[in-house]
Amino acid sequence: MLIDSHCHLDRIDLTPYDGHFKNFVLAAQEQQIDSMLCISIDLESYPAMYRLVEPFENIPVTVGVHPNVQECHDPSVEELVTLGQDSKVIGIGETGLDYFRSEGDLEWQHQRFRHHIRAAKLLDKPLIVHTREARDDTIRILQEEGAAEVGGVIHCFTEDWAMAEKALALNFYISFSGIVTFKNAQQVQEAAQKVPADRFLVETDSPYLAPVPFRGKPNYPLYVHHVAKFMAQLRNTSVQQIAEQSSRNFRTLFYNRKGRV
Repeated sequence: MLIDSHCHLDRIDLTPYDGHFKNFVLAAQEQQIDSMLCISIDLESYPAMYRLVEPFENIPVTVGVHPNVQECHDPSVEELVTLGQDSKVIGIGETGLDYFRSEGDLEWQHQRFRHHIRAAKLLDKPLIVHTREARDDTIRILQEEGAAEVGGVIHCFTEDWAMAEKALALNFYISFSGIVTFKNAQQVQEAAQKVPADRFLVETDSPYLAPVPFRGKPNYPLYVHHVAKFMAQLRNTSVQQIAEQSSRNFRTLFYNRKGRV
């Protein structure tokens, strides 16, 4: 059984499932997908996302605002804490920094990131961190805000091993998406080989970034099997071992808070 630790289920194309979300969930279960963490990117779409997955106990959610979303409500720490108190909410984010898609004075991104970290600490819930071309500032803000107290995950990891080591030192897990299967992703593959067994997760980030052999096509949580298979090859182990270990890591991070590193 596998867990997709990061997906956007309100954004996937349900056409192959006759337009019914329940059909998709049943198909995922049949393909041994034990759970899927549905990630929030803004508060405008959050209520509809929550209602979509609310009937399914194996689909927890996060709450937060993505660093690339600009035309939206920017929540205060208090607003995030209020929403995050819901038992179905197991993490705060997707938050972080992205200098690839945003330009100019990005202090607003920094402040948004800091608000999410402060809310996560008040709730004692892990952070879901997105970082792109902002590795130094990401690590610096995590350090300055004491994010190690709650830890979290650097999702869809695209950086090098040096960045991974800094994140691991801050009690963060490293999550690998379909990018790890890409031929030109050597530094990501190196990190996937070196990360400690008790500190990695697997994800799809669906509907984006489908793994090989589906690269360039719509992505689905079912494809997390391809991520796990590639990880097994990199780490010279079995797919079963990757599935068991990554699922154990997910539960340790999000549910067994006393057991966090």
